[in-house]
Amino acid sequence: MGNLGELSPYAAQDAAGFVESMKQLKERSGLTYRELEEEAARNGEVLARSTLADVMRRTSLPRPDVLATFIRACGGEREVGTWLDARDRIAAQAAALTASGAGGEVAAQPETQEPTAPRQRRPKRRTLAFATALTLPLIAIAAWGLLPHGSNYPGAPTAPAAASSAPADGWVTIHPARTPDLCLTDGRDRDGAYANAIAVQLPCAQATVPRTYLEPAGENLYHIQWHHPQEGKGCLTIMSTGPVKGMLEPRNDCTQATLFRLEPTAGDSTKGSRIRPANSSQCIGIADNDTTEGAEAIEEQCTGAADQRFIIRTS
Repeated sequence: MGNLGELSPYAAQDAAGFVESMKQLKERSGLTYRELEEEAARNGEVLARSTLADVMRRTSLPRPDVLATFIRACGGEREVGTWLDARDRIAAQAAALTASGAGGEVAAQPETQEPTAPRQRRPKRRTLAFATALTLPLIAIAAWGLLPHGSNYPGAPTAPAAASSAPADGWVTIHPARTPDLCLTDGRDRDGAYANAIAVQLPCAQATVPRTYLEPAGENLYHIQWHHPQEGKGCLTIMSTGPVKGMLEPRNDCTQATLFRLEPTAGDSTKGSRIRPANSSQCIGIADNDTTEGAEAIEEQCTGAADQRFIIRTS
């Protein structure tokens, strides 16, 4: 790690500048979001990578406890007090401006509230479990809240009264045909190159949230939706650029999301289906033909290989 003490949080004049200083601190530490999560765990603390990534995307101040855990994970135990003091000064300045009724935009945005508990769904692989989610990855994404099968929450679609012909629409689980005890659900890329949730294969017992919903779009086309009690609805979309190009990320704007065609595989005793993007000749498979937990779903050339077959079950 670099010299973290060289970076002073007092240089920040507002909340956005403070978050920028946090980003610089992360870069100097040389640690990925995943490694910061692991460092926090070694310190006996919880720092969901999804929560930290969300903080870094905002222009509002982080909660003091999240900030302190982050600083310690970066190796700045002695600087925790300094960072908390700088944060509190910016918060006080913003409150004073608000109280005085200053016109225009205030220098610092009001502090926002993040989930009271980090996501923890997959304790075997990550502290968080969309960590949980993570993982804590998406995860104690326990903050996602575990929904019993068959239950709905506000804004979630109503499942059809009767099962339709395969592949069925409505609430489903999607399983790689070779490893039917695994489900496609949210996780992070194994290289730690991307902060947001993507679709990976994990044990189904650990994948109760988000719930998966197939929304028909006509002509055997579907949106693959993920429904999370806190994050809301997202539709899986194939990434076109960046470190996870070709992988599937949930996007809030389903009108711009990828449409998928579900094609039964001929002569397949598992009654599996191929999942194909409607706008390309490619197929969805598992990265590197991998059968291990955490392997990413990815768009690739159609080969007819087993890793491109999926079992879709109603839930």
